[in-house]
Amino acid sequence: MNAEANRNLDFIFGRRSIRAYTAEAVSEEAVQKLLEAAMAAPSAAAKDPWRFVVVRNRELLSRVAEALPHGRMLATAAVGVAICGDLEAAHDRQLSYLLQDCAAACENLLLAAHALGLGACWLGVHPREERIKQVREILRLEASWVPVAVVAIGHPAETKEPRTRFNPAYVRRED
Repeated sequence: MNAEANRNLDFIFGRRSIRAYTAEAVSEEAVQKLLEAAMAAPSAAAKDPWRFVVVRNRELLSRVAEALPHGRMLATAAVGVAICGDLEAAHDRQLSYLLQDCAAACENLLLAAHALGLGACWLGVHPREERIKQVREILRLEASWVPVAVVAIGHPAETKEPRTRFNPAYVRRED
């Protein structure tokens, strides 16, 4: 494998969940790039069912943080992005396709945050019914929207070493 390919993969290994942020704001230009990257994700039958709610309001960020047991860092993030899927727009109106599409968009958003020098942390909402209900209420989501995840984003106040979690025991080969 060539050096450039290794550098590209090292970028992926360097993306880590960041849970501590500085007080510095995240620019609207950066948020726009994050959303563009998220929407560049693959989607079943190109239905693009993802919908995004960008939250900068401190009170709303705190309320969403309270609704997510491991989401305390959201209260100190510069911005939160709720990644939702519109069931009416999903391929064959299937929840499974909606979840896959939104997960791909979420990963693109996380990688874009890393590329922009931002820290981010994926907070799962779906399939926990109580979390879905609370996030839906707090963000006043449309009835057909399913909140899948919320991503906390900010300028990192911590650093983590790159890593891979490769485990050969998780791989079966059929040669």
